[in-house]
Amino acid sequence: MHIELLDEPFQPFQRLADYQPARTDAGATAVFIGTSRDYNLGETVSALHLEHYPGMTERQLQEITAYAEQRWTVLDGLVVHRVGLLKPGEAIVLVAVWAGHRGDAFDACRFIMEELKHKAPFWKKEQLADGRQRWVEQNSTGYAG
Repeated sequence: MHIELLDEPFQPFQRLADYQPARTDAGATAVFIGTSRDYNLGETVSALHLEHYPGMTERQLQEITAYAEQRWTVLDGLVVHRVGLLKPGEAIVLVAVWAGHRGDAFDACRFIMEELKHKAPFWKKEQLADGRQRWVEQNSTGYAG
C-alpha cells in the first residue's frame, strides 16, 4: 500500500484517479474521505492544526496497512493524510482499498481508517472562532451523538 503525508491541500478524488491501479482483477474499490469540519463540541472551529511525529507516524501507518493486507485479500491501497494547517472543508484523509471482492475492500478500508484514528500519532489543535485554541483530547467514536 502507498502512504503519503502532505502539508498542502489535496483533492481526494483527483488523487484517487491519479493513483487508480490499472488492474482487471480488482472488482471492488472502497474509499473513505475525511474532511475538516467547522464545528466541534458545540463550538465553531475556524482552523485545525494537525501535528504528527515524523518517522513514527509513517511507521505506524505501514504497520496498520500491512496488517490489513494480511487479514483481508487486498490487491492495493492508498492512504493520504494531511498535516499542518487545515481550513474547514479541506480533506484530512483519503483511504482507498482495491480488492477482488467488496467484503475485503470494505472491511480493510474501515479497519485502516479506525486504526489510523486510534493508533497513529497525530495531534489536533483547533483554532476557535473566538480566537481561543484547544487540543482535541480524544477522537470521536465515528458516530453522531
